[in-house]
This record gives sequence, C-alpha cells and structure tokens, in this order.
Amino acid sequence: MIRKSIFVLALSSLLFIQCNTNTDFVIAKDQVGKLHKSNTIDEIETIFASDSIVSDTAITRIGTPAKKISIYEKGGKQLLTLSPNTDSIPSIEIIRIYDPRFVTEKGVGLNSTFKDIKDKHAIKKIITALNNVVIFLKDSDAYFTIAKTELPSNLQYGNSDIEAVQIPDKAKIKYMMVGWE
Repeated sequence: MIRKSIFVLALSSLLFIQCNTNTDFVIAKDQVGKLHKSNTIDEIETIFASDSIVSDTAITRIGTPAKKISIYEKGGKQLLTLSPNTDSIPSIEIIRIYDPRFVTEKGVGLNSTFKDIKDKHAIKKIITALNNVVIFLKDSDAYFTIAKTELPSNLQYGNSDIEAVQIPDKAKIKYMMVGWE
C-alpha cells in the first residue's frame, strides 16, 4: 500500500513538472516571454530587472527616446533588441529575437527550418526583398527572415515574387522578429 502511494505521488509530481512550462521564452499573441504588447518603454527596467539593459547612446536631442534597446542576460548573452514607437507614451513596436530559446507557442524559433514554419503555422504572406525572403504568419505576431542564399540558385537574384512551394524545407531562419503596431 505504501509503495503504491509513493508511486502515485512520484507520478503526479512528474506530470506537474511536465505541465509547468517555462513561459519566459514563449512567443504568444501580444507576448514575448515576460514582455507584453501593453508594456511601455518605462516598464522595461522592471520587467528585465535581472538582466542587463543597453539603450542607444546616439541621442541627438534631450528627451528623445532611444531608438533601440538591447536586453542581455547577466552572463552577456543577447536576448532581444526592442525598437520603440514614437507615440507620446512609447511602447514596443518591433522585437528582434537573438536567443534560440524563444519559440512560438507551436515550437518554432531560430533553430527551426522553413518546414517547421509551414508545418506548424499558417503563412499569411511572403515578401521578397533584395537579399532575403520575409515570411509573415496568420496566427502570430512573429515573422521570419530567410536569406536568399538558402534558396535555389535561380531564385537568389532578382526581385520576382517567391512562393512557399519554392522555398526548400531545409532553409534555415536568419532572423526572427515580432511586430506590434
């Protein structure tokens, strides 16, 4: 009887640990880890109190907000770069993800491939740029950049529109961003 109750206790503890996921690195609707779309720039120091915050030092006018704010772990690893909007109460407009631990709710991050993106998310649109292809999702604020060098050679040069079927499954993600308007 005691063995059975110890077994049940151990099993329930294991299930609790597996269900208790760390949301510090999850990208969800209106959220990137500890950061929420509703947060203002003034709240950044509180939200990332245990991390290092580095603001742009190239401020030309007194009172002008920083153009970019970089967030580093205490060990020096860069986590994010935040670009604020220019509203009267500045909030975050664009987030660049540097740390591969950040993933969408469906598990897609910097270490993923195009196959992971298309298998786990609905693609809203693909924009072709000079050196990259940008993939926007229907179900997320995250978007991904893939270098044209990951594409077949006949698609690497020029500005013709590129469709999802033309991007190889093994194409690696170059940048991961989140856009909040």
